[in-house]
Amino acid sequence: MLLLKSLEGEKIERFPVWLMRQAGRYMPQYRQLREKEKDFLSFCKNVDLAVKVSLLPLELLGVDAIIIFSDILVPLEPMGILVRFEEGEGPKLEWDQRVDGLKRITSKDTEFVNEIVKGVKAVQKEVPVIGFCGGPWTLFVYTVEGKGNTDFKKAKLFMWQREEEYRKFLSLLSDNLVEYLKGQVKAGADLVQVFDSWLMHIPYENLKDYALLLKDFFQRLKQELKVPVIYFYRGSGEYLEILKGLPVSAFSVDWTVDMLGWMERDARTFQGNLDPSVLYCEEEVLQRKVVELLKKIPRRTKYIFNLGHGLSPDMELSKVKLVVDTVKKHRLA
Repeated sequence: MLLLKSLEGEKIERFPVWLMRQAGRYMPQYRQLREKEKDFLSFCKNVDLAVKVSLLPLELLGVDAIIIFSDILVPLEPMGILVRFEEGEGPKLEWDQRVDGLKRITSKDTEFVNEIVKGVKAVQKEVPVIGFCGGPWTLFVYTVEGKGNTDFKKAKLFMWQREEEYRKFLSLLSDNLVEYLKGQVKAGADLVQVFDSWLMHIPYENLKDYALLLKDFFQRLKQELKVPVIYFYRGSGEYLEILKGLPVSAFSVDWTVDMLGWMERDARTFQGNLDPSVLYCEEEVLQRKVVELLKKIPRRTKYIFNLGHGLSPDMELSKVKLVVDTVKKHRLA
């Protein structure tokens, strides 16, 4: 499988490509399936529908990996946190703010996610299946804020004023996420990705402390999962200076990071980092931007093409397909 070969540094003829949030509302076929369930969380829990959605990018785009259709907030619900999705407003979370009241989970608590992995694996064998979870910090801020936010003030105050509980919370999240991913790998996931989408909101002074927790977290994943682990975070290249010691197979970075420079001095696989906004450009410009990035990659393996963040609902399916096709046509000399 091309993506796994690239991760391992094997010789490849072209760079592999998949896209974050590659199955989503920009697809008419996704919207048709979405109408079959009353709300988004129910949609995620409907194994048959989730398998069909997961497969759409392979069928419509020809991507080199399938990431299962789910949501990073799914493992919070069995912990005792109320999670609901409101149309047009995004996720809303409620809990009593008592860390001691939160539960440890096992992979059986989210068995429907494992069944989605099994369903995708049963249908196709041509590309690897990616399992995933949210990063501990990202799930922490979502939970404390109760929703996505712009400054995450409540989460920062919790971290500063309730330091012991903050550490307990992140430790519990880490334990639960290990179990959550173990279930996905046991079900057949070929690799996993950890999404720390809100890491850019952690104060730099607190990042070193968080990196220590992450080091232990990823070490456990390495030992217990025995599959490649990709860490996606949002934040600057200065953050990567602190995170570079993490025992991960690959870093997935956004467009604020000098990925090309990092590839010159770090032998690990990198993934990214085209700015998703480029997809709003005219096709000629879009195609040119993709090719320009590919030509600058300073190696012939250990790279995976992706965006610096996920696809948006108002993007055009034809342009997303153009990105994938352009990457697949770019041959390595």
